[in-house]
Amino acid sequence: MGLFDFFSKEKKESLDKGLEKSKTSIFDKLSRAIVGKSKVDEEVLDELEEILISSDVGVETTVKIIRRIEARVERDKYTSVEELDRILREEAAALLAENNSQDVKDSFETDHLPKPYVLMVVGVNGVGKTTTIGKLAHQFQKRGKKVVLGAADTFRAAAVDQLKLWGKRVGVDVIDHGMNTDPSSVAFDAVKKGMEMNADIIIIDTAGRLHTKVNLMNELGKIKRVVQKFLPEAPHEVMLVLDGSTGQNAVIQAREFTKVTEIDSLTITKLDGTAKGGVVIGISDEFKIPVKYIGVGEQMDDLQVFNKMEFVDSLFKK
Repeated sequence: MGLFDFFSKEKKESLDKGLEKSKTSIFDKLSRAIVGKSKVDEEVLDELEEILISSDVGVETTVKIIRRIEARVERDKYTSVEELDRILREEAAALLAENNSQDVKDSFETDHLPKPYVLMVVGVNGVGKTTTIGKLAHQFQKRGKKVVLGAADTFRAAAVDQLKLWGKRVGVDVIDHGMNTDPSSVAFDAVKKGMEMNADIIIIDTAGRLHTKVNLMNELGKIKRVVQKFLPEAPHEVMLVLDGSTGQNAVIQAREFTKVTEIDSLTITKLDGTAKGGVVIGISDEFKIPVKYIGVGEQMDDLQVFNKMEFVDSLFKK
């Protein structure tokens, strides 16, 4: 069995469809680059390097992939351009397999987690943070888990109402104090209510502000301290949500957030509407923080558990 032999059919079809724009962009450019070429040479690799960088894989990660392909071409002596997409998939997958983040078979299963499991979600406004929380609640509830949401993004207009709408849509309780209230008190009450209800998962939405790092750091720190008064080990996980359609801007956001708070996992959204899907590979390689979920569509089931091999296969297979 090879690296790419264990994919679930339904999930893979959805992933292929979600990454169609990114894949088409890559292979349209690659096809033009190899016209008239019979083997992979220095010129083809230079073109491939430009294609990967323009697809937001990132300069450092692209260089690593190109070096791996160069070494392979040198070793094999002759490599035809017809094999390039397969080699690209294999070397990109091998690179990601070597980093410190591990794929989780099903991150929607919670039986192995502490109960209640407190998940704090961070990210700038507009990245799909609240929508991601709603989709997570849907996935957990589908598996018979009791979910409580905390509307602690109390500064953005309509953020609380948006989360309440998701709660109603999914059928889960939302704890809120309204707009312009203390986020930490909302988080405290969400954890308190979740414990009273014997909830499996408590998801806390937080304010998406990055322009004043000190304020953000203080706010997130206060939320953690207040929650820990009630549940000392909480939050169990801090998840950063990034908008994949912004390409390298998502990388910059990840760098900024990791400076002000510890990030345990990443979710990358809106990959279906962009040709910048390569950014997931760059982010996974650079930060060594597990990419836990990816968004490949607007439907509730279009939030997928991230799998490196599936992703690379969908992105680089003709």
